[in-house]
Amino acid sequence: MRPFIAWTMLLLAFTSCSPSLTPFSQQLYDRYRWSDDELKHIQFYLSDDIVLHKKGDASEAQIVEGKIRINKENTGERITIKKGTPGVLLFSPKSNRFAISFHENDDSKYLMFGPNEAINGKYALLAKDWEKYRGTVTYQDQPYTVNSDDAMSVLLVDLKKATRNKIEVREEKGRKVE
Repeated sequence: MRPFIAWTMLLLAFTSCSPSLTPFSQQLYDRYRWSDDELKHIQFYLSDDIVLHKKGDASEAQIVEGKIRINKENTGERITIKKGTPGVLLFSPKSNRFAISFHENDDSKYLMFGPNEAINGKYALLAKDWEKYRGTVTYQDQPYTVNSDDAMSVLLVDLKKATRNKIEVREEKGRKVE
C-alpha cells in the first residue's frame, strides 16, 4: 500500500507543476488590453501541429537522336511545427494580428495568427487565401501551403489564475434591551 501512496504523491507533484495551457482569445485580449511590449513577454504555445508545404519542380529539356527528352524532377520542402512548440510575438502589423515566431533565432520565420469567430475568437493560424482544403501562408517571405486542419491550430498561453480575497472579519457582540 505504501508504494501506491508514494507513486500517487509523486504523480500529483509532477502534474501540479505542469503548465495549464489555455487558448489565447479575443475576449482575453480585450479584457486585459496588453500593449505590444507586454505581449512580447507572453510565452505562446501551439495547440496542434502545423505542416507547411512548398512545391517546386526543376525540368530540363534535351535533344537526343532527334527527339526531345524532358527530364522533370519534383522537389519540395516540408516544415513541421509540432504541437506544444513555444513561440514569441515579433510584431503586430495591425489590430488583432500577431506575427509569431517558433524558430529559435530567425525573426524572418514567423506565421500570422488572429481571432477566428468560428472557434469563439481563439487566435488561429491565418492564411492569405483558402481554396477548398488548402490555404496559402507566408513563411520567410516565401509562399507555403497548409491544409485546412492547420487552420484549427491556435495559440495557447500558460494562464494561472490568482485570486486575492480581502475579507473583513468582524464579530458582533450583541445588543441587550435597556
